[in-house]
Amino acid sequence: MIQRRIKENILKSMVPNKVNIILGPRRVGKTVLLKEIIKESANYLSFNGEDFSVQDLLKNRTINNYQSILMSKEILFIDEAQTIPEIGKILKLIVDNIEGIKIVITGSSAFNISSGAGEPLTGRSQTHILLPFSEKEILPYEDILYRKENLNNRLVYGNYPDVYLLKNYEDKAQYLNELVKSYLLKDILTFENIKNSSKLFNLLRLIAFQIGKEVSIQEIAQQLQISRATVDKYLDLLEKVYVIFKLDGFSKNLRKEVVKNSKYYFFDNGIRNAIIANFNPIDLRDDVGALWENYIISERIKHNYYDNIIANYFFWRTYDHQEIDLLEEKGGNLLAYEMKWKSDKSKVPGAFSKAYPEAKYQIINNTNYLDFLV
Repeated sequence: MIQRRIKENILKSMVPNKVNIILGPRRVGKTVLLKEIIKESANYLSFNGEDFSVQDLLKNRTINNYQSILMSKEILFIDEAQTIPEIGKILKLIVDNIEGIKIVITGSSAFNISSGAGEPLTGRSQTHILLPFSEKEILPYEDILYRKENLNNRLVYGNYPDVYLLKNYEDKAQYLNELVKSYLLKDILTFENIKNSSKLFNLLRLIAFQIGKEVSIQEIAQQLQISRATVDKYLDLLEKVYVIFKLDGFSKNLRKEVVKNSKYYFFDNGIRNAIIANFNPIDLRDDVGALWENYIISERIKHNYYDNIIANYFFWRTYDHQEIDLLEEKGGNLLAYEMKWKSDKSKVPGAFSKAYPEAKYQIINNTNYLDFLV
């Protein structure tokens, strides 16, 4: 059992009259993690929100009902909580009126987009995001002799738990294809009532082919023949369900710096490659640079998040095409990183070093990446 780094943060956050919400995309192991936490708990009550009898039990929204259900239990666990109607209001009533109760729930990313699901819990909850396996989670279980080969495979197939544990490449590809078809957009289509799912998928394909490049919302809208507002809405939803994330351009109002467009990346390389139907090995690909950039930036965000490091993330580019892949702004410091699959030769752009002489600059390649991510 690969230990998830977020587990300790959740255990520390389990305090009376607080709701701990474990969110994340489907199939990343939220239920497995909850079961692990339950094993270490005592005097608890555990429900599955998809069970209709559980939904009926909680439907009567009165303090007396919830007191009779919980009795003297100290902890309430609910898996798949987003399936329970008005779950936010139910949990608010419980934590506000039953002294000492601790609550831990899991929810798909629908919790972020379902109208009103999380709003009643404002100030009463702490959210924990679970994503596919991180490099630091995998490292203790990895044979050093196969580390390079395994890294190459992760660039292609990603880090979803089931994908990582599958040994056969065909099985990995088949799993990812099924994940994309059946689960990836399920929450958006269900809760946003989007009829034309092909537009959403085609938007993802366009983003997948533009990893590391600035994305023009207007150009995408024209290609898909939908409005710019609709593209903005779809991109926002795809971020809320943890399929993609964006980096904005960094600037301190220098005239030469580009800030108009954003760059988009996938939280998992395997999802990106499934969307473009390309699982070719690394030595047969012409997009290794994009795969490396996507992988390292997404892994860095996981690393900082699980280590409780607060940072802002940007890219940097000028109109004369000087650029840096990733800037981290944290603790008053500016850190600049360039992602190079193999090369360790790259000079800091002159315009950047002149504008930000205090910033530290580093190249991240396939020989030093563990120092960056672990």
